[in-house]
Amino acid sequence: MSAPTPAEAFARIRLLRSPNIGPVSYRQLLARFGSAEAAVEALPDLAGKGGRAYRVAPADAVRAEAAAVRAAGARYLFHDHADYPPLLRAAPDAPPILTVRGDAALSARPCVAIVGARNASAAAVRMARTLAGELGEAGFVVVSGLARGIDGAAHGAALAGGTIGVIASGIDRAYPPEHESLQEDIATQGLLVAEQPPGTEPLARHFPSRNRIIAGIAAGTVVVEAAPKSGSLITARLAAEYGREVMAVPGSPLDPRAQGCNLMIREGAVLIQSADDVIELLSAFDGCPRGTLRESAPEWQGADELADLPADVAGLLTLAPVAVDEIIRQSGEPAPAVQLALLELELQGRLVRHAGGRVSLAA
Repeated sequence: MSAPTPAEAFARIRLLRSPNIGPVSYRQLLARFGSAEAAVEALPDLAGKGGRAYRVAPADAVRAEAAAVRAAGARYLFHDHADYPPLLRAAPDAPPILTVRGDAALSARPCVAIVGARNASAAAVRMARTLAGELGEAGFVVVSGLARGIDGAAHGAALAGGTIGVIASGIDRAYPPEHESLQEDIATQGLLVAEQPPGTEPLARHFPSRNRIIAGIAAGTVVVEAAPKSGSLITARLAAEYGREVMAVPGSPLDPRAQGCNLMIREGAVLIQSADDVIELLSAFDGCPRGTLRESAPEWQGADELADLPADVAGLLTLAPVAVDEIIRQSGEPAPAVQLALLELELQGRLVRHAGGRVSLAA
């Protein structure tokens, strides 16, 4: 994997920062036009077919962003860079560009995510520290989200063995404030990862995106303590969708903070009581995600060219998410023509992409 030229790297950032461009549309545009430079050039005409004016991200804004990344002591990782997390690259919605500080090679080692409640019990915090410390001693890199509670405990115990912190803000923002020192330790002794541009504050809508990176980097996710409707369970669900192992530490049925983990176990997550349980389960992981993910990975490489003429599929879409495969089947059109039609609708702001390869009309 060779590094892009400076002009191509600049165009990639500009492409991703342009309106209505997400991971799927980004890679489809690269597949269609062969380079980000050509895609940026073609964007206004492609998006303007819906009758709306379209402005690519200003070049000056991208220059300012790149300067802020350098000022933070960070660097960009593109999806085809050798140091890009290998398991994350296989995820269908993997971020095309990451900003990182620290040792990117950590992500190539066996990784396990440990996540859980922010208002965790003392017993759960102790369990997270024990798991993280012993997994680190066994050669695993611990991945988490730098949140209060379980995340912070896992990171702290795993610093010596290797830990990756994924944040919902820009690489130059520390959140929560009390973890500023921990975040700096991770950046200097481990690896700090951000998807959002520098200067971005940790808004609520960014946390699910952060969770998918945590799940994508790791071979398996352990939930130590979580309520039924928590971000930790989102991370676990995404891990399952990516074909990774999903594990949970059981807790008292009388503690609401344990209900999420107990529910996960009832629905098929592997019950974990020690680091040895995690090691035994992940020792069989061969580095290839299970399920259908391996079929999706080649599309990231741009192997399939898109059709020149888009299919007429807008009438098949509603506000309810539906699988792209179903749209292709119902339309009777070639898959590349359907993908191009969906791409044009997304650029026009009329289409929303959802997890699991589903799409819907924008509300």
